[in-house]
Amino acid sequence: MAEVRPGLECVVLAAGKGTRMRSAAAKVVHEVAGRPLLHYVLDAARDAGAARIIVVVGHDAETVSASAESWQSEREANAQVALAFALQAEQRGTGHAAAQAVPHLNATCREVLLLCGDTPLLRAESLAQLCAGAAARAGVQVALLTTRTESPGAYGRIIRRDGLVAAIREAKDASPQELAVTEVNPGVYVFERDFLVRTLPELGSQNAQGEVYLTDLVERAASVWDWPVPFLETLGVNDPADLAEAQAVLHARRARLLAQNGVQVADLNRLQVGPDVSVAAGASLGPDVTLTGATRVAAGAQIGQGCVLHAVEVAEDAKFLPYCVASEASIGPRAQVGPFVQLRPKAKLEADSKVGNFSEIKAARLGAGAKVNHLSYVGDAEIGERVNLGAGTIVCNYDGFQKWLTVIEDDVFVGSDCQLVAPLRIGVGAYVATGTTVTVDVPAGALAVGRARQSNKDGYATRLRKRLAARLKPPA
Repeated sequence: MAEVRPGLECVVLAAGKGTRMRSAAAKVVHEVAGRPLLHYVLDAARDAGAARIIVVVGHDAETVSASAESWQSEREANAQVALAFALQAEQRGTGHAAAQAVPHLNATCREVLLLCGDTPLLRAESLAQLCAGAAARAGVQVALLTTRTESPGAYGRIIRRDGLVAAIREAKDASPQELAVTEVNPGVYVFERDFLVRTLPELGSQNAQGEVYLTDLVERAASVWDWPVPFLETLGVNDPADLAEAQAVLHARRARLLAQNGVQVADLNRLQVGPDVSVAAGASLGPDVTLTGATRVAAGAQIGQGCVLHAVEVAEDAKFLPYCVASEASIGPRAQVGPFVQLRPKAKLEADSKVGNFSEIKAARLGAGAKVNHLSYVGDAEIGERVNLGAGTIVCNYDGFQKWLTVIEDDVFVGSDCQLVAPLRIGVGAYVATGTTVTVDVPAGALAVGRARQSNKDGYATRLRKRLAARLKPPA
């Protein structure tokens, strides 16, 4: 994050509807990698040194303004950036949009960084370089980022004379020769404030689109300086395909950063880690892992392939085997989960506990060393230390009207295929026999048996098979 640059203010153009998104929502509030597009641009402006940001709103102005305000409250660094809004009631082009922001500039503003709200891949380092380069060169009235692409499409073309940027020609107004230019304008500028304020009112709309082009300022400037950046960094999101492309880049960036900071990442292109996730050095993340919300993964923890965790606390040396789903859960040191497990909100696994394949835990705490090995459901329960719940154990917590608590004290052994009907308490060291339905409390040290008595009928199976086979024979 660069130091705040005195006199630098930022204008973010966020008034457009974004019709190609095929959505009623304003384009800049669509989410990419867990956050609105607009928030990434605001981050970049903040980190480039802008102490004040003016967001130009128009379509769905209330929603866009609320999104920007939510960004400001996200973290302490954002709260230090002053935020203002300018309304572009009628969308008449980028020049018209910028003009709406001019009355909101502070008297102390000397430079205006202008960005588009749909460019989430912009790096703050590039913006800081642009600002610093403009400030270091006397007389520069416009500084801009440039980039190159073999498919320039609707991008404005950079027109150079004697090697210097002389103009920007919008694609709809360009000649065939100009359309062949592969150097394009990504729409990122630093304007000298006095030049911007003086010249914007002079711009007309005599062009193919009948709009006021901000790009016309370049041709009117006495001195222009440019800084080239890779095309991908300047990608503007115009449709869902662009959104998906930007998301893949952001996830790959985050994966690389984690790996550079000591996290073992199995595949940089098959990891999705949200902006509020923390992963400590020494943790390992398998392919196709998705971590969102305020998930915290401690050193030594292992998250296996295909796991999806949201707002989960994973302690040191805990392990998720492949294909688990967990939300708002807590996993203690050396605990093991999976494979194929669901942990629902308020699931809490203490140290060295274990939940095995095809089990589900909801609003339940498993004490240290407890085991729920396979094919079980545990909901609304307090499970003590070293408890064993056998395969197919079901905690019956809901009677159709409300949830009831089950308490299983330390060192209880529950056999396979048992139903524990809440409300219920099973005392320390008790034993529940396989196949039992438990409906009353079990005292400490007792054996609970609740199943029909078995009886064997000798020879019955042989006689039954003969009768059934006879039925299958066709009539003579």
